[in-house]
Amino acid sequence: MANEKREYVVRCKDLYKEFVMGDTVLQALKGIQLDIYRGEYVSIMGPSGSGKSTLFNMVGGLDKPTSGTVFINDVDMAQLDAQELAYLRCRTIGYIFQTFNLIPVMTALENVVLPMIFAGVPQDEAVERGIELLKIVGLGDRLHHKPTELSGGQQQRVACARALANNPAIILADEPTGNLDLKTGKEIIELLRRLNKEQGVTVISATHDLKMIDISDRIVWIRDGQIERIENREDIELKVGSVEHEEE
Repeated sequence: MANEKREYVVRCKDLYKEFVMGDTVLQALKGIQLDIYRGEYVSIMGPSGSGKSTLFNMVGGLDKPTSGTVFINDVDMAQLDAQELAYLRCRTIGYIFQTFNLIPVMTALENVVLPMIFAGVPQDEAVERGIELLKIVGLGDRLHHKPTELSGGQQQRVACARALANNPAIILADEPTGNLDLKTGKEIIELLRRLNKEQGVTVISATHDLKMIDISDRIVWIRDGQIERIENREDIELKVGSVEHEEE
């Protein structure tokens, strides 16, 4: 297991990201260096405007850095054309968003099956896997419910199942508990950790939720576009009070 964890799934090298707004240039990322091991659960934390969502978008291939490089499984994402990037995103990365991003006219099962259809998986096989995934996340009895017929927590469970559809190496979760109450948020966090352990998928979460600390292998603190510090879970548990104070 130790050797497996030494293998990098994500490597960020000297990432800079600038946004031009009129005459103003905003530096969102300022030389980020970050390596993430296969099978890790990493939480990216920081105040609003710190750059954590920008970094998240770089890792997910949703945006390109102004300079620097992101490697996914040793592939330089900057060298991919639009079709190659779409292929990598479809098969290597699963996404979970704060607003669930489910298609409202589709059932839970149809939402989970859709990424597999895009990836060329035969319909019967996709449906079979979709049912299996919804059972794994505890929604085996909600296969044919549409998003409006599901609670927020249930919708996020569908999103978790959808993220796993194509056996991704990485799940990117952007504020996955942001629209959920405390109890439901805790359930989703525990589900993500279980999927991380049982499915062997790397989970990278951009979050404000301090409950993430307890289940993360490492916490990456971002401030003003730079990595302020990286802490291991066992080191941070001793000072939860100071962490909470920092996030206020």
